[in-house]
Amino acid sequence: MPPLTPLALRMRETIRRGPVAWASACHVALRPYQKQIALAIKASIIHNLGLTFVIVLPRQSGKNELQSHLFSWLLFRYAKAGGRIVSVSPTFKPQTTNNMDRVKVSLDACVGSRGLWKSSKGYLYCLGNARLQFFSGEPRAKVVGATADLLLSVDEAQSVSPAKYDKDFSPMTASTNATRVFWGTAWTSDTLLERQRRLAMQAQQKDGLQRVFFYTADDVRRLVPAYGRHVDSIIAELGRNHPLVRTQYFSELIDAQSGMFNPARLALIHPEPSQSPPPFLGFKMGEAGGGGYAFLIDIAGQDESKMNVLQSFDMGLGNPGRDSTALSIVEIDLSTLETLRHPTYHVVTRHSWVGENHLTVFGKLKHLAETWNPQYIVMDATGVGEGLWALMDRAFPARLIPVKFTQQEKSEIGWRFLSIIETGRFRDHVHTDEVRLQYSKCICEILPGPAKTLRWGVPDGTRGPDGGLIHDDFILADSLTAKLDQLEWHIHLEPIFIEGLDPLEEITHNF
Repeated sequence: MPPLTPLALRMRETIRRGPVAWASACHVALRPYQKQIALAIKASIIHNLGLTFVIVLPRQSGKNELQSHLFSWLLFRYAKAGGRIVSVSPTFKPQTTNNMDRVKVSLDACVGSRGLWKSSKGYLYCLGNARLQFFSGEPRAKVVGATADLLLSVDEAQSVSPAKYDKDFSPMTASTNATRVFWGTAWTSDTLLERQRRLAMQAQQKDGLQRVFFYTADDVRRLVPAYGRHVDSIIAELGRNHPLVRTQYFSELIDAQSGMFNPARLALIHPEPSQSPPPFLGFKMGEAGGGGYAFLIDIAGQDESKMNVLQSFDMGLGNPGRDSTALSIVEIDLSTLETLRHPTYHVVTRHSWVGENHLTVFGKLKHLAETWNPQYIVMDATGVGEGLWALMDRAFPARLIPVKFTQQEKSEIGWRFLSIIETGRFRDHVHTDEVRLQYSKCICEILPGPAKTLRWGVPDGTRGPDGGLIHDDFILADSLTAKLDQLEWHIHLEPIFIEGLDPLEEITHNF
């Protein structure tokens, strides 16, 4: 290799100073909070302090950008002396692979490492004697023995199982006193990120060394106006109190298990009589604001005593406390498209059938559909619902939207339904004591892991003040507005024809 020029030597000395200079050499100007974090981590590594840092940043605020330059600088800084860095992400695809791609870009962008670094084994980057290993924190991932003597970095720590970390990753620093960094966004109080934040705060209060770096969307907004506009658009779409907005942008903890519909949400769903518009807004299809009607149907099993249609009028229910097939009819208000980018849904009437034979229920649904002429029929097609869905699909082709309630599908519907409620776009104008009781007893639980799976519903066996069982049939039916919300909605106006002047007639008139 030819000797380095004086300019190259000065450049190498500059980028050796720290990750801020390294990022600058990559034509990236780190923000003040990124610089503060980078310098604190650098000091702990350089001086062998072995500190544990917790970095809580809002979504899309430069966390991974900072990581990539920090890792690349460490590889360059310790290329001669040697050292090992371990980077952990909750999943291999896409999080670990995305992390690897970002570091690759940084290594290729800087003159100190361009063309000098190598990759091997699919998860190892090398520059001289320095090593960077990437691991998945998935519960079933097989983590080979590794040691971190420079840095152990855990990305999205709120989604890494504490048990997985304690068993497989914490021992990697046991003999080296390496610096540890936990990065992520706020989530629930039982996550690895929050556990480490509490421990870091205790250590910080004892010696005064800052270990916790905590920022919200408002902190980033002051530096990056475009980011503020992005956050405003998210709030407009999901609502400020949506769990994902509270955690991922404003760094607020939420309960892992809680009532799904708190008083504030119930007030949005059930307007006061003085605030409630007439039950029927009177929009017509094709008018500005008119999206017609939609049927939202949750299917329950049919009682054995009513399997015979002829007997269904004579015999009582074998299980009077069973679920019901519930129908919510909503009027679709398109007048909010311009401001909220989505319709508003007004519940105008409800029906339910407890234990009815599905052929009987089909006849009633068909009659109602012929009367109301809904634009869409969103319908539970899970298990026992498939037969009834097939009958409705044959009767009303092209209108049916089937829903298979898998765990993931129900979770996505739950998250989207909350966003509809939080933005004031679900209004129940015919709520009864039964409906209000269902909503008040519905709970939700956020399952551990990066998928942020929302498990929700009224727990089996829940009873009301009268001792009767409470179900969630109408809540499930109402939540199917989430499927309507995924459709493309447009206001269709009647064409206006303006008659033009006949040029020949004008010429004749002038003569």
